[in-house]
Amino acid sequence: MKEIIYFSHANGFPASTYRTMLAELSDHYDVRYIERIGHDARYPVTSDWPHLVEELLDEIGRRGEHPVWLVGHSLGGYLSMMAALKHPHWVRGVVMLDSPIVAGWRVGVLRVSQWTGLDERLSPAAATRKRRTQWPSRDEAWRHFRAKPAFARWDERVLSDYIDFGIPQAAPDGTRGLAYDRQIEYLIYRTLPRTLGARLAHGAPVPVGFIAGTHSKEIRQLGLEATKRTVRDRFEWLEGSHLFPMEKPIETARAVQRMLRTLAT
Repeated sequence: MKEIIYFSHANGFPASTYRTMLAELSDHYDVRYIERIGHDARYPVTSDWPHLVEELLDEIGRRGEHPVWLVGHSLGGYLSMMAALKHPHWVRGVVMLDSPIVAGWRVGVLRVSQWTGLDERLSPAAATRKRRTQWPSRDEAWRHFRAKPAFARWDERVLSDYIDFGIPQAAPDGTRGLAYDRQIEYLIYRTLPRTLGARLAHGAPVPVGFIAGTHSKEIRQLGLEATKRTVRDRFEWLEGSHLFPMEKPIETARAVQRMLRTLAT
């Protein structure tokens, strides 16, 4: 029987966007996921994301098969770590993909920036509020995103899946619309957890590994000091930006497999 992975996606990108990476992992693991975290009204987006953590834990608990591996990208990495803190006996280990832990003086900066709204200007939150939500056709959506520098770096299979699952057909005339509610995406950016670093100050209750993008702006902003204290030598760099799982899905899957083997020893 294959070991179970629960994968949690980054903010704004439904889990099926990662199909290429997840298919590679599925050769060795039973991979499960929530398609769009935060879109179930029972689990609203609030400060520090307690209900989103509960959404993940309820999905794991519903099947009653654990311990499991938790793997998450960005938002998903934080949720995976917080789920492990709440129910460590359900979790074999956690792999965080470019989800740097905020701790120390940076927590104070984050608190002030969230209170003043500065975080909105420094994060993707501001752009999210005005994000385009409709395209007349699949071809138009493809051209729109392929022309953007960030998306131009994506593996074409991943971009194709993002358009198919993140911007599905919404009307008989072929019009397509965002599947991920931009208000929910905005709220998630504005409520980045401030307590995780303190909760990990004395170590994690399960093995934790971290895979970082060599050109990640998020890591430059938030630093890696607290992350490296938590993961120690269970750390790997992968060429790419914060969205390296979209840019190098097969390499990311293989890095996750390597990390899981490390955590299992």
